[in-house]
Amino acid sequence: MTFFELQHQDKNSCARAGIIHTGHGDIQTPMFMPVGTQATVKTLDSFDLKNLEAEIILGNTYHLHLRPGEDLIDQISGLHKFMNWDKPILTDSGGFQVFSLGEQKTDKGQGGLTKIDEEGVTFQSHIDGSRHRFTPESAIQIQHKIGADIIMAFDECTPDNTPKEYAIDAMERTHRWAKRCLIEHKKEPARHGYQQFLFGIIQGSNYEDLRKQSAEFICNLDFDGVAIGGESIGYNMEATDQILKWVYPYLPIDKPHYSMGVGLDPADLLVAVENGVDMFDCVAPTRLARHGMIFVTEKNNGKHRINIKNKIFANDFNPPDKNCGCHTCKNYTRAYLHHLFNAEEITGMRLSTIHNLHFMINLMKQARQAILEDRFTEFKESF
Repeated sequence: MTFFELQHQDKNSCARAGIIHTGHGDIQTPMFMPVGTQATVKTLDSFDLKNLEAEIILGNTYHLHLRPGEDLIDQISGLHKFMNWDKPILTDSGGFQVFSLGEQKTDKGQGGLTKIDEEGVTFQSHIDGSRHRFTPESAIQIQHKIGADIIMAFDECTPDNTPKEYAIDAMERTHRWAKRCLIEHKKEPARHGYQQFLFGIIQGSNYEDLRKQSAEFICNLDFDGVAIGGESIGYNMEATDQILKWVYPYLPIDKPHYSMGVGLDPADLLVAVENGVDMFDCVAPTRLARHGMIFVTEKNNGKHRINIKNKIFANDFNPPDKNCGCHTCKNYTRAYLHHLFNAEEITGMRLSTIHNLHFMINLMKQARQAILEDRFTEFKESF
């Protein structure tokens, strides 16, 4: 089975349309992936996600390792059966969460609850303070047991303000760990009877020479796909745009490109798509939804969202977004959502989450069609 099939590249940009083939179904790209950190997309179930036409969701290795534990998930033959989701799943390696632990960080970027060495990372649980150990090998073994269709190499995620000397050390350690992940993955690439695909991660902080060096190294290894990681990606879109431009010439045409953590604002996805990225994930759409932040097509104070809890929406009987055809917008008004949040009703969180995820998934459908018709640049500018 060919993992990635490139269908078309927009003639005026680097934007691409493709299909990723997995044992649990196909994924049309570009695609936004809802985040199900602890085997659930918060406030939704698997039927909601299917109605949203989500083609892939994410799980988090760090959180699933802490609870319920990869061994329990392994007993039921993987995460798909455990959470009743029969479509593709991606798990990250847990690296970002491990390296961001602790309220204080040293000048080397290490969190107060972590200790990094050449072999791996020792960290304390944010839940009960218990000590745990991740190595490149164990991160792959855990993900094999969890059973996601796409898994990630264990890397060291460095913050924006990392001194270059340490950024070099972290990047080179990520490269050594990448090789170890590949070796471990090839020992058992289909634990639950279907192929699992492994992505490498480009690091290098905000240094152009390091990003290019990392891109060249990772892209020359035998990974199934390539991801762009680091603290800037997704949270600093000016830096993200620049980093994506630095690494694009090194990205393999015949493999999927994954920009980790992009989706704080819907327009951010289009910036990444324009730079040849195929896959995105971000906790922001669901997290914002639970706080009453609703995505809208027309900008409001420079952003594509409104705060439905504001009093101005108390008597607004328009749909949350007049251009949206999701379940929420078809059946409920801004006034109703405002009431739900004011009354602290959980239904408000659920309806807002349905809307925000539909907004992101549908935006990528529109972008894909624009790419196939060689009008992506026009589509991006109009949005």
